[in-house]
Amino acid sequence: MALHRTCDGLKRRDFLKVGAVGGTALSLANYLRFADAGQVSSTAMATSAIFINLPGGPSHMDTFDLKPDAPKEYRGTFNPIKTNADGVQISEHLPKLAKVADKFAILRGVSHTLGAHRLGQEFVNTGTKPLPSLEYPGYGSVVTKELESPSDLPPFVAIPNTNQRPGFLGVKYAPLMTNATPRPNAPFSVRGIALGNGMTISEVEKRQNLLGDLDQAFKGFEQDNQLLDGLDRFSQQAHSIITSKRAREAFDISQESPNYAEPFGEDPFGLSCLLASRLIESGVRFVTVSLGGWDTHRDNFTKLKDTNLPKLDTGLSALLTGLEEKGLLETTAVFVTGEFGRTPKINDRTAEGGRDHYPRCMFMLQAGGGVRGGQVIGESDEKATGPKHEAISPSDVAASFYHNLGIDHTKEYHTATGRPITIVRDGSVIQDLFS
Repeated sequence: MALHRTCDGLKRRDFLKVGAVGGTALSLANYLRFADAGQVSSTAMATSAIFINLPGGPSHMDTFDLKPDAPKEYRGTFNPIKTNADGVQISEHLPKLAKVADKFAILRGVSHTLGAHRLGQEFVNTGTKPLPSLEYPGYGSVVTKELESPSDLPPFVAIPNTNQRPGFLGVKYAPLMTNATPRPNAPFSVRGIALGNGMTISEVEKRQNLLGDLDQAFKGFEQDNQLLDGLDRFSQQAHSIITSKRAREAFDISQESPNYAEPFGEDPFGLSCLLASRLIESGVRFVTVSLGGWDTHRDNFTKLKDTNLPKLDTGLSALLTGLEEKGLLETTAVFVTGEFGRTPKINDRTAEGGRDHYPRCMFMLQAGGGVRGGQVIGESDEKATGPKHEAISPSDVAASFYHNLGIDHTKEYHTATGRPITIVRDGSVIQDLFS
């Protein structure tokens, strides 16, 4: 997958990398020491989640909130088309999503005030407006803490990386990043899960026995040491994953039937969506997938029409259809967002124009679990310059996303200093999403 830069120079890489994942097979233990899980909520409508990140900030007016009656300097060159959801229209360059609009809900008039990429990404990846004094955990880290996961699978996987960080929860809730995307007709493996460098299961077993001997020899030194707490347990979990056929097969998209895989196409984003559906089916609790390139200050319409919208259209439509085909959509919450929208009025930086950062109005998508698809919630004004009525905050969407997973967004955690912090600082569940 191409590495995208936004206009402020930020690379679309994760800001935190767990360097322990890599090298020899048992180095996965170093990741798993930081990936503990809590208990499953009995009220969950969904039991797993896929977060689709669109870093750079996609234009709401050219995707899911077109304004064909606005002045030409606002409406742009794209036309709306009907979807299979009554009264819902989206961009003509999203024809596949138009055919499955009954599977997702569109949130329009989502609004905030953070127009910088990094701050906007922090907001939409946590649901809480960033503070200089505290880093809030991303959705995947909270889900890792709250929902129980199989011992032989990583609970939180990012394809290829993510802006979601564990924040004050600590590095043990960080994601396992693949650092690569699948390619057509090629094996895909993740360092630390696949047995690389000629290593065999027998050698892994020998190392495990050696670790057991060392742990016994140094028993007692780790008392009252949080850094060492649980090392044995996570080494055992790493051993379980490495020697687990299920874990290795979870990342092998070549095992999907051609009929199932074909709609995802051969683009890295589509294949990443295919991998996400396979991981969820295998038992991974939370998966993030990224599609960058939305920072369209210049040549907005060409970039969207020729590149980004076809990729999003193919990958996301196949993901929703594929999850439903496997009976997983009703148990998998899907969240699609960028960090903000783009200016309704087209700039003149190039002949065809572009759109700049615009947090006052944007779209988000929700699907799966208890979400009722085929509907639009919220509304922007006639030029999409802001919400027409009451604004929807990213915090409201976060509260709703957690609600869909049976997680109470008002639950309090405690920082290392004992400070009580709610999962989402502000925000209320959008009840219309579920009715």
